[in-house]
Amino acid sequence: MTSHILVADDERSIRLMLEAGLKLNGFRVTTVPTGTRALEVARAGGVDAVLSDIYMPDGGGLDLIKDIHQINPAIPIILMTAQGSVEAAVTAMSEGATDFIGKPFDVSAVVELLRRHLGARREAESSQTLAGIESAISTSGLVGRSVPMVIVYKLIAQAARSDATVLILGESGTGKELVARAIHNFSVRSHRPFLSVNCSGLTDTLLESELFGYVRGAFTGATTDRTGLFEAADGGTLFLDELGSTSAAFQASLLRVLQSGEVRRVGATQSRQVNVRVIGASNAPLRGLVDAGTFRADLFYRLSVLSIELPPLRDREGDIELLTTYFLQKFGAPASPPHLTREAMTALNSYSFPGNVRELENALRRAVALSSNGLVTADCLPTEITDAGYKPDSRANAGQRLIADRPDMDELQRRYLQLILNETGWNRRQAAAVLHLDRRTIQRLIARYGLQGPSEPEGDAEGDPEHTG
Repeated sequence: MTSHILVADDERSIRLMLEAGLKLNGFRVTTVPTGTRALEVARAGGVDAVLSDIYMPDGGGLDLIKDIHQINPAIPIILMTAQGSVEAAVTAMSEGATDFIGKPFDVSAVVELLRRHLGARREAESSQTLAGIESAISTSGLVGRSVPMVIVYKLIAQAARSDATVLILGESGTGKELVARAIHNFSVRSHRPFLSVNCSGLTDTLLESELFGYVRGAFTGATTDRTGLFEAADGGTLFLDELGSTSAAFQASLLRVLQSGEVRRVGATQSRQVNVRVIGASNAPLRGLVDAGTFRADLFYRLSVLSIELPPLRDREGDIELLTTYFLQKFGAPASPPHLTREAMTALNSYSFPGNVRELENALRRAVALSSNGLVTADCLPTEITDAGYKPDSRANAGQRLIADRPDMDELQRRYLQLILNETGWNRRQAAAVLHLDRRTIQRLIARYGLQGPSEPEGDAEGDPEHTG
């Protein structure tokens, strides 16, 4: 029997694309531009699944979920969004959405989602969506709209519903602790402590003392009893980073705690019951360490009840721009965050970032500190970034070219104004700040010298409609 798909989106191009693509894949399709019309079609009956945009003139996908589920709670509802965040995934899950997909998307990805949910509705409770967001910048610190990050948000939302142990894998700097905090913050344990420890570089004795605590006299220097992190995190979450660096002896101790739910302070004879959710992480591939015999297989399987693998920044297409905006706002003045020149953005996009998001964050922290007049140029970036592929002209070389043919002062002024406008991406407010002139003077000089800006105007950071010439 042909499945009937209801598509609700106020963008005509999206409706036409989905209608054509779904029909080619054997579906019967009805498209509507509003949530009100979608509800009317659903009430008429015969709808097997709903594809809805989050934002429409009369509401959106979240508004439809409750009404359509009152009609038939088994109807899968897949929301479409051009933005994403962890909060959105959790919000949509709590509202009862089945799944989500980020725009832009391939019709083949939509077809795959529909077939999966139509063929296995009993699994719908474990799926959710991204919805109800105001921006792509998440309050959790996780930023991005790329397909790999949308998948991560979905896994975080799923993990937050469970109380099972979680294993987070990924290269250094990909944000493993941020993911662990997000899982905790959206779980029922959010009102209890979230504690973390980096296991790398600590000896077994120090690590066990830190995690399990100790009693007075357990070793030299133990003059009082001390509570360990397992006890301090009772009712909450304990994040153990860099587990791949731990010894076999510590791994055995950790496995015992995970299996029994009890900890025994160093030097004590009695154990204490604790209720702690453990989230582990490693930048080393633990399965490979298991195969090599340096990590216990039983501990690996105990930790990886749920597993999340974080993508490196080089695989997150389009996210560098979003992260750059986030960090410029974070490190700059709240009222007027710095502006990044096009050359600087080109340099960032041309770099592979082996240190991932952490390296980008540190590079932009440095760039903001070196910037002047609210303008971050490529010269403010670390040399390893600018030398990796994009090499901006230095101001000295630009100055030499300005006067190479000994122009008169009027021509020199024209060339210098052109240089500053190009460096600021024809942002007239920024150019005025650099030249210590008002914007009207800049406008008059542009007209006087007949200067031409980019053919595609882009509004400046403050919404200047006269951004380009």
